[in-house]
Amino acid sequence: MARLVSDRAEKTDSVVLLSSSLENSQKAPPGTYRVILISMCGSIFAFFTALVIAYYWRSKTPPYWDPIPLPNALWVSTGLILASSVSFEAARRVFRKGEYRLASRFLLVTGCLGAGFLASQLTAWRELVMKGAFLAQNPHSSFFYLFTGLHALHLVGGIVALLVVLFRSAPRRELVDVVTYYWHFLGVLWLALFGVLQTIS
Repeated sequence: MARLVSDRAEKTDSVVLLSSSLENSQKAPPGTYRVILISMCGSIFAFFTALVIAYYWRSKTPPYWDPIPLPNALWVSTGLILASSVSFEAARRVFRKGEYRLASRFLLVTGCLGAGFLASQLTAWRELVMKGAFLAQNPHSSFFYLFTGLHALHLVGGIVALLVVLFRSAPRRELVDVVTYYWHFLGVLWLALFGVLQTIS
């Protein structure tokens, strides 16, 4: 029976197995998570960029544009998401050193801060509703709820990914890195959205 090997393999006395071929076939090959991360962040960035452009264009069209006062709770949200990004980065760095228990503690702190961010956003929405600023009140309030609501949904996805890393028996370092970078991306995205809401009204 003819052997199905390459020309280069025929010139060797033995077959050399690469380390990647010894991995579990059910695991994603190295680099897969990073490709997924780049694709997700690219699409999210393009989507929010389009929303910001539409928001800016609509703000320059006076009819029915009535700016609403931004709740003070948004400053608390900003502080919480920045603190969570710091704790997530700390978890990533100690995980790379093999200190898995300490990394788990930092991940728990990050999850709590992320939940606090969502609670702060809910507080901001409740404050606006009590003041009579509803989703369909005017275009400015609609964009506010759209920005903050969609960002909160993406952060919920980040918390789910964090829980996967936290409760997985042996998470790969690449997975930990990718989830951390996604969380940092959401933090930068929130700063950009908060800046837009502060400067364009």
